[in-house]
Formats: sequence, structure tokens, C-alpha cells
Amino acid sequence: MTAQKSLKDLLTGLIFIGFGLAFGYAALSYETGTALRMGPGYFPLILAGIIIVLGVATLLQSASGPDKTPIGRAPWLALALILGGLAFFGLTVRGLGLAPALFVSTFLSAFASERTGVGGALVMAAGLVLISMLIFVWALGLPLRIFGPWLPL
Repeated sequence: MTAQKSLKDLLTGLIFIGFGLAFGYAALSYETGTALRMGPGYFPLILAGIIIVLGVATLLQSASGPDKTPIGRAPWLALALILGGLAFFGLTVRGLGLAPALFVSTFLSAFASERTGVGGALVMAAGLVLISMLIFVWALGLPLRIFGPWLPL
């Protein structure tokens, strides 16, 4: 077993467990309810448990066979694009509306992958907007504005 394998999986497992514990702790401040009458904290608490289980599985994997793959460099541009897309969506969804804010944030986040070109990003953004509108606006009937007051439509 190489130290590189142990360190990579050990750190990944610890990060998963840390996020799971943090989200689980935050979810405890909401009412959980039951499986038949779920409260606002039910799903986050279940999701936190799943993340913790994945973290433990990754920790256990750190003790398995050798892996010569190096940890590699941190993808700072990809991280900035994803976080920037999330921040853009959060700051503009009320003003621009669901469709434009989601389109731009998905388009930005798509470039986090080195394999995604402009065409792929456009298809991804348009598809996610269409699916989101079908699910949240038309199927579930949520009162979300498709276009917001910042746009003269």
C-alpha cells in the first residue's frame, strides 16, 4: 500500500464526513417529522447520513490496495466557475427570474470541465432550464417567476 493512496482517500473520507456532520447538525434545527409526514429537516438529515456513509466507505478504501495516481493540482478555475455560477444564481434569481438566472449559472458552471465547449454548455444550460421549468413550474405548480422584474418582457 502506498502512502499516496492512503492520504488521498483518507482526506476525501474526512471531508465527506465533515460535510455530512455539519449538514446533519444544521438539519437538526428543523422539524424532521416522519417518513409519511416529512418536515423540512427530514431530507437534509437523510442526505447528511448518506454523505457520512460515503465518507466512511472512502476511509475504509484508503486501507485497500496500492494506487500510483498522484493527487494532482487543485482545479482553482473550475472551483471559481462553479462557485461563481452558484453565487450568480442566488443573487439574480429574484431579479432576472428562474430561466435567465439558471441559464447563465449553468452556462458558467459547464466550463468547469475542460472537455465542455461553448456548444455543449449551451445545450446543457438550455436543457436544465427546460427540465427545471417542466418540473418546478408546470408539474409542481411552484410560484416561480420565469422572467423577473429586471427584464423588460
